[in-house]
Amino acid sequence: MLPAPCRPAAPPPPTGTGQGEHRDVTGSEPTTIALGVRNLEVVYNDVVLVLRGVSLDVPSGRIVALLGANGAGKTTLLRAVTGLLKIHRGAITKGTVEVAGRGITRKEPAAIVRAGVSQVMEGRRIFATLTVEENLRTGAYTRTDKAEVSASYDRVLELFPALRARLRSTAGYLSGGEQQMVAIGRAIMASPTLLLLDEPSLGLAPKVVEQIRDILVDINAQGTSVLLVEQNATMALQIAHHGYVLEHGRVVKDGPGAVLLADKDIREFYLGVGEAGRRSFRDTKTYRRKKTWGA
Repeated sequence: MLPAPCRPAAPPPPTGTGQGEHRDVTGSEPTTIALGVRNLEVVYNDVVLVLRGVSLDVPSGRIVALLGANGAGKTTLLRAVTGLLKIHRGAITKGTVEVAGRGITRKEPAAIVRAGVSQVMEGRRIFATLTVEENLRTGAYTRTDKAEVSASYDRVLELFPALRARLRSTAGYLSGGEQQMVAIGRAIMASPTLLLLDEPSLGLAPKVVEQIRDILVDINAQGTSVLLVEQNATMALQIAHHGYVLEHGRVVKDGPGAVLLADKDIREFYLGVGEAGRRSFRDTKTYRRKKTWGA
């Protein structure tokens, strides 16, 4: 079992309008945008349109959740941000991606890492035959300042104290929760300003999911912006300042995390509360409208 981390309080949620401007809690100036995606379209194999005009913001210092069923386009969006579309025979055909106001659309993955973006992929994707320490240090391959790399290494071990006793262990023999810690720690070794996570709760026991959730809050409290892709809507919305629902390559709903968590349609489709048999979030909304109109 993973030790429960000491968890600082998450920053207060922003008040804003969803897509577009986000204002801080004082209501004065808009917060800066760590990630800005505008009208993004992505095609695979030159014919399969997966993202259809997606726009979203990750304000600096915030956690943003991206929800959606399998095939909604969540992983494709992350690939578009990190420059990994090409190896999957995908391409951005329209739209832009910016990190802290700098355009990174269609740039190479190494350049995007240097721009401050790190990703924890679905399924962890650690190097199973390397030790835990070797896995962690591969995350700093773009960095040259040894003192800064050492500071990041110490930070990872503070976030994940359970890894101290496992540094010489072969990573492939770790538990699923420990492997996820290694995957997140490796991403932190790049010293990102923006951390992308693809289904970090996948395949983990509920108790471990809670601990990973709390660690993400810790990382965010230290100043790292987070885009969290999840099917586990409860976990994601519990910690997200803002959330987006993606379906069939389009954003169909967005709002503050707490508001989405309490939303009846979200609860029915993503949390399994209410009427069963809805095939999509849109089906849920249509069903509810028809039910209201027929009353």
